[in-house]
Amino acid sequence: MADELLLEIVTPEEMVFSNNVEDVNIPGEEGAFGVLIGHAPLLSAVRPGGLHYTRDGKETHHAVGEGYAEVTNQRVIVLVETCERSDRIDAVKAREQKEAAEARLASLDKDDKEFEKVKAELNMAEIRLKVSEKT
Repeated sequence: MADELLLEIVTPEEMVFSNNVEDVNIPGEEGAFGVLIGHAPLLSAVRPGGLHYTRDGKETHHAVGEGYAEVTNQRVIVLVETCERSDRIDAVKAREQKEAAEARLASLDKDDKEFEKVKAELNMAEIRLKVSEKT
């Protein structure tokens, strides 16, 4: 139908979501952006962050990793490394991962080859914690 926006969220492992939505908000590389039906076509890098969409008047939140989003006037495809819906995130485990990453980061020198990797792990744990609160 011409008045519906199809959203597909895909990871290397699975099709996470595929259905019509009212709108979607994506954490783009240049900042978060919203998409409604009829949006101008664009291609954007996706940065780790919170993605949310509205379907039948209800918002659903996901924690997503890096990837890409392709937007057309009736379809949005989000290809990301990881994606977890807020109600499926284990907040206790995410908090433990955050604390472990903070401890590892504190013990590393900024020139260490592991520093950026651990920093990214910390960032993702923080995103997962924040998104888990939006259940």
